[in-house]
Amino acid sequence: MTRFINFLSDFGRDDEFVGVVHGVVARLAPDVTVLDVTHSVRPGDVRAGALALTRAIQYLPEGVVLAVVDPGVGTGRRAIAARTQVGIFVGPDNGLLSPAVAMVGGADRIVSIENPEMRIPSAGETFHGRDVFGPAAALLASGEAVLEDCGPDVPPDEVTPLLLPLPEVEPARITATAWWIDRFGNAQTNVSPEDMALAGIGGENTVTVRVGATDHEVPWVTAYGEVEEGDLLLHVDGSGLIALAVRGGNAAEVLRLSEGQKVTLQG
Repeated sequence: MTRFINFLSDFGRDDEFVGVVHGVVARLAPDVTVLDVTHSVRPGDVRAGALALTRAIQYLPEGVVLAVVDPGVGTGRRAIAARTQVGIFVGPDNGLLSPAVAMVGGADRIVSIENPEMRIPSAGETFHGRDVFGPAAALLASGEAVLEDCGPDVPPDEVTPLLLPLPEVEPARITATAWWIDRFGNAQTNVSPEDMALAGIGGENTVTVRVGATDHEVPWVTAYGEVEEGDLLLHVDGSGLIALAVRGGNAAEVLRLSEGQKVTLQG
């Protein structure tokens, strides 16, 4: 049976960091396959990393999730491993893991990774991806260690949550947040199709989208090809959330929209 480590980080590809973590895993667990989810999370952006992991988790093979977006590396923040029904999540206790763990049904046990035998000795404390998280993920994925070997239990209410904004849903109006802007300039919101139905927005009608002080009349469609080249559109994206896009263009640029900005949808 193939064992997997699903690896997400903000390390990028310009330096050796990703390759070094792969090397640590290969030395400790040569039969484990590492699947790179993404290493392009903005440096230190825990929220963006958490959302990327949450979008991806239902499509990843069962095994170990190794997630490292860790601006607090070397401080008192905990290193944790959380056991869920789809495998074990390994990473910093800074909210990075929390939304994805919740999405898969929560954790039945969480431990603090403190066992010195499960880490690589280092003079420095700024590369826990290599020295702490990578070794723990490798040993857990290979079966050379079990969760109890990592360290003491952590009560669930002591794990750092990540608080994400909910949309404000009213009749014929939703105040949303632009959660994510992808490399194409598509802007995903925190609004679901169920929110749209509850507000009575969409269907065969266009939607008034307000960004800042500017209103845009945007058609609700299923596919990009239903509008002309260069036109705005509103649709359900691949993650099942409401997103703004421009056929053949960049919605974020057209709308002057950035992540975290408020967007109002009106019927």
